[in-house]
Amino acid sequence: MSPAYIFGGLLLGATAGVLSGIIGIGGGILLIPALAYMYGMSQLKAQGTSLAILLLPVGFFAVLPYYRDGQVDIKVAALVAIGFAVGGWFGGTWAQHLPAIVLRRGFAALLVIVAAKLFFTK
Repeated sequence: MSPAYIFGGLLLGATAGVLSGIIGIGGGILLIPALAYMYGMSQLKAQGTSLAILLLPVGFFAVLPYYRDGQVDIKVAALVAIGFAVGGWFGGTWAQHLPAIVLRRGFAALLVIVAAKLFFTK
């Protein structure tokens, strides 16, 4: 694994963790598109890897069929999960100091941006 590969996974995890802590999202809405674009994964592999990232807190049984079919990248999942945990702690801490309107509008803006990207990308 190259340093860029490792750093990219940790940075993605930290970003998803911060967003999760601040506005309550980060899993599928951020990780799946990011895994597809940053790591060139198919939709299915990005979904399986996203589930593996969230495996301990959420999806042990959901990830098993993806894993059995070879649709999980364990290395990327582990790297992103580490960054996600650290970023989630920071994001959750920062969110306690932000006004509710900022959190709500930030969440809405992110949803619009992600929706537009998904809608207009072939």
